[in-house]
Amino acid sequence: MTSACSRADVDFKKPLDLKFTAIDGRKVDLSQLRGKVVLIDFWATWCPPCLTISPHLLDLYKKYHAQGLEIVGLSADSDKSALKKYVKEKGTPWPEYFDDSGDQALFQRLGVESFPTLWLLDRKGVVVNPNFRELWGDGVGIPNTIPPATLARVDAAIAKQLKAP
Repeated sequence: MTSACSRADVDFKKPLDLKFTAIDGRKVDLSQLRGKVVLIDFWATWCPPCLTISPHLLDLYKKYHAQGLEIVGLSADSDKSALKKYVKEKGTPWPEYFDDSGDQALFQRLGVESFPTLWLLDRKGVVVNPNFRELWGDGVGIPNTIPPATLARVDAAIAKQLKAP
């Protein structure tokens, strides 16, 4: 499986190790989310395809959070105030990472070079789909308007992972 993260310094057979303090002060440690399905959204407020799928991520969160879905945002923004404004305006309930150092070392360590990149983690914390973004695409990219069939495909993939042991 080829992915946007093929050069990552990550062993995709082991639980992903990720800890940070979110922009709202929450401490995030993926090891504390074991037992839940986690969707990691690598994105930025300046990324049009990211903004296209953003409301759909919120819909997924609302639909599946009570069943064990968590979303974690990792923003590549360089303007923290723009990120905070967007998160507040959209009512994003999940934690958002912001790199205060500006060196984007986390993205480099994880091998993420394009946005959005979406990783789906199973209940053990293992990345089961480092190409989750592909479910949103049309073979060329992410269209400006997401067709209902695409949303159904994404929905089914989340539901299936939530049912997995």
